[in-house]
Amino acid sequence: MEQAIDPKLPLLQDADVEGKVVLLRVDHNVVKKGLIQDPYRIDQTIGTIFNIVERGGRPIIMTHIGRPKDKNGTITVDQSTSVEPIAEYLERKLHTRIFCPRFRPDGDQGIKSIDTSINLAIRDLKEKRLGAIYLPNTRWFQGEESETGQREEFALQLAGLSDVYVNDAFGSWQPHVSTYDITRYLPSFAGYLLQKEIQNLNQVLTPQRPFIAVVAGAKYNTKIGPLNEIYKKVDKLILGGIIYNTYLCAKYGVSIEGIGMDDVEAAKHLVETDKRHHKIMELPFLYESDTIEGKLEGKYRIRSLEEFKAGRKFHYILDIAQESFSDPTISAALDEAKTIFVNAVMGYTPYFTEGSAALDSRIDHNTEANKLYGGGDTLQEFKNLCPGLYLSTLDNSKYYFFTGGGTVLKAIEEGTPYGLAPVKALIENGGKIP
Repeated sequence: MEQAIDPKLPLLQDADVEGKVVLLRVDHNVVKKGLIQDPYRIDQTIGTIFNIVERGGRPIIMTHIGRPKDKNGTITVDQSTSVEPIAEYLERKLHTRIFCPRFRPDGDQGIKSIDTSINLAIRDLKEKRLGAIYLPNTRWFQGEESETGQREEFALQLAGLSDVYVNDAFGSWQPHVSTYDITRYLPSFAGYLLQKEIQNLNQVLTPQRPFIAVVAGAKYNTKIGPLNEIYKKVDKLILGGIIYNTYLCAKYGVSIEGIGMDDVEAAKHLVETDKRHHKIMELPFLYESDTIEGKLEGKYRIRSLEEFKAGRKFHYILDIAQESFSDPTISAALDEAKTIFVNAVMGYTPYFTEGSAALDSRIDHNTEANKLYGGGDTLQEFKNLCPGLYLSTLDNSKYYFFTGGGTVLKAIEEGTPYGLAPVKALIENGGKIP
């Protein structure tokens, strides 16, 4: 059940947008190599776009895509991280014309500024010859992630385009110019998707019990903070992926190919904590593979935790066997849960997918629990592996799919969605001209 939003958060429904240009930040980070992988995040923002237009606002939309900036500061501006496929998708969905301006990059340093040529498009937008303007990938701009004066320059340029700012980008929790700095210059509000995500996030932060979380990840060290906080909140915890492998190494004194000793040492704290609280439910059957190149005949096998004796060495552990979810302890706990949070792909995709499919199917047996899924990869695997089940859940009030798994974990680590920098910035702005 959705919970109330902090009254200090300024909401789009309370904004005056009539006749105004509205700068709308979304998280449409769904393009890879120039193609839309899954339009779910786009579709979830259509309600906000419609509301702005229906109430007389004229939208300028922006999002980041991928990581066009490398470790050396070089920004690659090309079609692989362009917003144009998203604009074309929205044109087909909304039956309107959406204009994508193109600005010349400053060599390999990205786009320096918003060219004044956009003013003609803004006039067409105001006079309804355009349905919307979709700015280039925000990470193509030098100022978006800059730590120098370029930040303020870019923020002022964005503010100069519009009258009102709306943040609907739940998945973009980092304090960048387009999610954070911009609130210093325009009356700023939370869009409908951001509101909905915050409401459902409260189900994870203050869950109905028993509460089970399923967490996996490709790196242990990036999940230590959120994992420790999740552990405090749950009644039971299921681990998968590299996180589970690291935990097993730390607990049983085994070595698994690809698991570093630094991570194993870090995981010993979780092992010691669980000796006192007994929350982690171990999945007893795993797939070991001699290679990560594929699921090759004769090169993989099922292992039981009974084989995990101190000093033993294993090849790559790449998935959870479906038999694990038939284990009486695991199945009983999942059946009795009132809240289940899943931020997990259990296997090494695309070759090892049995564990993820078995997990999703097993969780669906519990028809009473609130089931919340976080993360693009988690949702994508659910959709790919269990398409019929996925379609059946879209109108099921017991299911909710977050558009940003990293944001959910960050909010769990903070203990509140209102500690996220972009949300905090909206509250400080209060929907007023700064």
